[in-house]
Formats: sequence, C-alpha cells, structure tokens
Amino acid sequence: MNLPRPSAVLELLKPITWFPPMWAFGCGVASSPGALHGHFAILATGLLLTGPLVCATSQVVNDWYDRHVDAVNQPERPIPSGRIPGTWGFWLGVLWTLLSLLIALALGPWGMAATCVGLLLAWLYSAPPVRLKQNGWWGNAACGLCYEGLPWITGAALVSANSQPSAQSVLIALLYSAGAHGIMTLNDFKSMEGDRIHGIRSLPVQLGASWAGRCACLVMALPQVAVALLLVHWHSEQHALAIVLLLASQLVLMAHWLHHPRDRAPWYQGTGVTLYVIGMLISAYALSALPLAGVSA
Repeated sequence: MNLPRPSAVLELLKPITWFPPMWAFGCGVASSPGALHGHFAILATGLLLTGPLVCATSQVVNDWYDRHVDAVNQPERPIPSGRIPGTWGFWLGVLWTLLSLLIALALGPWGMAATCVGLLLAWLYSAPPVRLKQNGWWGNAACGLCYEGLPWITGAALVSANSQPSAQSVLIALLYSAGAHGIMTLNDFKSMEGDRIHGIRSLPVQLGASWAGRCACLVMALPQVAVALLLVHWHSEQHALAIVLLLASQLVLMAHWLHHPRDRAPWYQGTGVTLYVIGMLISAYALSALPLAGVSA
C-alpha cells in the first residue's frame, strides 16, 4: 500500500489555518467572568478541538474536493502533486472527522453540538452536491461562522458550566463572524483563474478584484463599528475607543491594499486582519467586565 508521508499529511492539515478558530475559542473563554479559574482542561481540549481537529478536517476535506482546481492554481499542494496518493485525501478527512467527534465527547452537550455543526458545515462547504463554496456569498458566510462565531460561543458556554452564554457574548461573536466574511474573501484572490475555469463563483470571480476588495473592506469594517457602538451602550467606553483606533488603522491599511487588491491580499492578511483579531480579544475582555445581569442588549 502506498502510504502518504507524515510531512505531506501535516501540510495537508495546514497548521497555519488553525489560529483563527483557536483564537475565537479563547476569546469566548475570556469573555466570561472568572473564565480561567479552574478551566484549564476545558481550554486545552477546546483549543485542540477547534484547531488541529475540526479546522484541520475542513482543510483536508476542502483540498480533496478542490484537487482539480488546485491542479491549476497550486499544483504543488499535497493531493494534486501526488504526495497524498490515491484516495487518502478523502479517508484522512473521514478519520479526522471521527477523531473530532471522539474528543468532543469530553466537552459535554455544548462542545458536541458545536463540533457537529462545525463538521457538517466543513463537509457542506466543499463536498457536492451542496458545495457552499460554489458561491462566495454562502461559502464565506459558512466559513466566518465556523472560524469565529461558533468557537467563540462554544468557549463562552463551556466555561459557564455548559449553560447558555450571555446574549451580549453571542451578539459580539456573530458580529465578528459577519466581519470574517470579508476576511474569507481575501483568500479567494489567489485562486481566481482556477475558480473561473471550474465554475467556483468566489466574490473576486463574481465582482472582479477591485469591487470584491471594496466589498470585503465594507464587510470587515461595519461589524466593528457596531461592536464599538454596543460597547459604548454597555458603558465600556475605553474598550470601545480601542476598537475605534484599531479600525482607523485598518482603514489606512485598506486604502493601501485597494490599490492592488489581488497582489496585496496576503499583505493585508498579515496586517489588517491582525488588528481585527486583536479587537476581538479586547471586546472579549470588555464583556468579562460587564455586569451582564443588569445590561440590556
């Protein structure tokens, strides 16, 4: 039997992509008062589940069903290059799905429910006949929810003894999920040729690079405005000011990116998106300091 090399499997799992959901899970944990008191096991298990398991599963499944597109855009990837031979790409996706479900048993009903939703969306995003990624509007929304909102809400629930997280935490998580729709668009600029050939209607393909860039900027910025306004409403003005300053810095970077949105997308991912996720953590700490029982959403 022709087995894939461990180095190729690790490349297929894409560790660099694990950061966003792990960060969001950590933000969900941090958003709960007293979150780190006695919850280190939950934190460690949740981080393992959100990054190396569920997110990695989505990467494997996506690469398997995108192998023909990658043969055009990035033929050096493990599956189109043959370093993951035969149908190993599919079976690795199945294996990581099962491992994710097994680990999720340790996190109770909220952890299991979130894992099931995340895995379901991972397969629906890439696999036919649904293949949400065929349309950038739906695919990016599914990714934004899985990368930001779902891990955040799960983290907040788990450190609240598997009870429903606060309405404030859910609302902030969903706003950052909406903004992540724009972040997902950044990933689509590099694959425009292959997407066009294979009928994948990403936003850069649908709108063109220039308008897709403008749309992504708007989608990333507006939720942060809403977050800042909510924090002011909840009397957390200092945290709101920090969000505004981070957003102002992003707007400066956006103006530079939009001159060449296709070429500079990786640059903005390393600069503007970093400021975006810092704002997530600041918002989480703001929530942890709120007297939630007396705050109206």
